[in-house]
Amino acid sequence: MDTSKPARREFLEVAGAALTTSLFTGNLKGANDRVAAAFIGMGRMGMDNLGIAMKQPNLQVVAVCDCYQPHLDEAVALAAKGGQKAKAVKDFREIIADKSVDVVCISTPDHWHAYMTVEACKAGKDVYVEKPLCTYVDEGLKMVEAARKYKRVVQAGTMQRSGDHFQKACEIVRTGQLGKVTFCRTWNTGNGKPDGYGNPPDSDPPPDLDWNMWLGPAPLRRFNANRWGVHPEMARKPFPYFRYFWDYAGGSLTDWGVHVLDIVHLAFNEPMPSAITTLGGKYWITDNCETPDTLVVTWEYPQGFLATYENRLANADMPLGQGYGTMFHGTKGTLYVNRSFYRVIPERGGGLEPVEVKSSNNSNDAHWANFLECIKTRQKPTSDIETCFRTTAACILGNVALRSRLRVDWDDKAHTVLQKDARRYLAARYRKPWKLAV
Repeated sequence: MDTSKPARREFLEVAGAALTTSLFTGNLKGANDRVAAAFIGMGRMGMDNLGIAMKQPNLQVVAVCDCYQPHLDEAVALAAKGGQKAKAVKDFREIIADKSVDVVCISTPDHWHAYMTVEACKAGKDVYVEKPLCTYVDEGLKMVEAARKYKRVVQAGTMQRSGDHFQKACEIVRTGQLGKVTFCRTWNTGNGKPDGYGNPPDSDPPPDLDWNMWLGPAPLRRFNANRWGVHPEMARKPFPYFRYFWDYAGGSLTDWGVHVLDIVHLAFNEPMPSAITTLGGKYWITDNCETPDTLVVTWEYPQGFLATYENRLANADMPLGQGYGTMFHGTKGTLYVNRSFYRVIPERGGGLEPVEVKSSNNSNDAHWANFLECIKTRQKPTSDIETCFRTTAACILGNVALRSRLRVDWDDKAHTVLQKDARRYLAARYRKPWKLAV
C-alpha cells in the first residue's frame, strides 16, 4: 500500500466519505427466495458458521472452500448431513467469480478477511465475515468503503450484539440507570502451562495443505505448525494459534478483546477512543508465539469515560469469579454481562435494586437470522461492518500503542494517529501479487 502523504490523504478522504454514506438500494429478495451461500475457511469457526447457517430457512449451501483438504472433506460431509450438497472448492477466487453465489461467509484466518470481503463486495455478493474485521486499520477503512460503494450487506461476527440480554444490559447503561459511568472494565483470563503451545520447528507443510495460498498477502514464511494452528494430533479440532503471530492477527486483544469491548461500544452508541495506552509482554509463556501473554490496555473516550482490557495467562481470578466479560461502573451501580447473564450490583444509597437476568436466546442463531433478513430488506445488520470496524480499530490501536511503545492519540476525522512513529502499524503491506483495491 502506498503510504506517501498525497496518496494517504486522498485515501482517507474517500474512506471518510464511505463511513457516512447511506446504506443500500440493492434488489430486494422475496420471502421465499433461497439464498445461495458459499463458505470460505472451514476450520473451527467455519464449521461452526456452516452448522448455524444451515438451521436458517431459505438458505442453500452451494459451496465450501479451504486450502487444506481434510477441512474441505469435513465441510462437505457436514453439509451433506444437513441435507445440503456443497461443491468442494480449493481456491476462493472460484467462489468470488461464481455469479450464482449470493452470499459468502468468510471464516479464514484474520489476515485474509479484508481482501476476501472487498473482492466479494466488488462481485456483488453480501458477506458474513468473522471478527476481528481486519488486522490493520487501513484495511478496515477499505472494507467499509467497498461495502458502501457496492451497496452490500456485510454482517460481522460480533454475535453478542444479537443476544437479548446483551441488548437489555446496554439499554440499562444507555438510559442512565447506572448513573454516570466513568469506567468500563473488560477482560479474559486463564492459567496456562508455561510451555504454552510449544516450540515446533519450521518444516515442510503437509502435502494436502496449500501453504502459499494459506499465507496469501502475509509475508512469506516457512511452514510452522503454530503459525498454521493445526497440529497433526488435533487435525479434526484445529485451534487458531495463528492469532498469536503478528503476521496474521493481533493476539488476545483482537480475538477476545473485540467481543468484550464491542459491548461497551454498543452501550455508548459506537464511540471511538481519543487516546490509547498499552503495556504487556510475554512474562510466563515460553512458546514461539509472538503476542503478549499479559496485557493491559486503557482507552480514553471523549464521552467522558475510560475503558480497560486485561488479559493474562498465568492467573485466572477475576471479579465475580468470571473468566471473561464486560463491566460498567456507574455512580448508582455496576453492571456485569457475559454470554450467560447480566447482573446489576447497586451502589449503597444509589436507589437501584440488585437484579440478575439470564440469556434468553441463542445469539449465534439470531445473528445469522438477522443477516438473512437484512439481505431481503437491505437494511443495516446488527453488526454492520462499520460498527465492527470501530471496535476492531480500537483494539488494533491498543496493539499499535504496545508495539510502538507510545501513547497514541486517534484522530477520528482523519482516521489516523497523531504520532507519526506509530503510523507504520496502521497499514498493511501485501505480498505480491495480492493487492487490496476497492
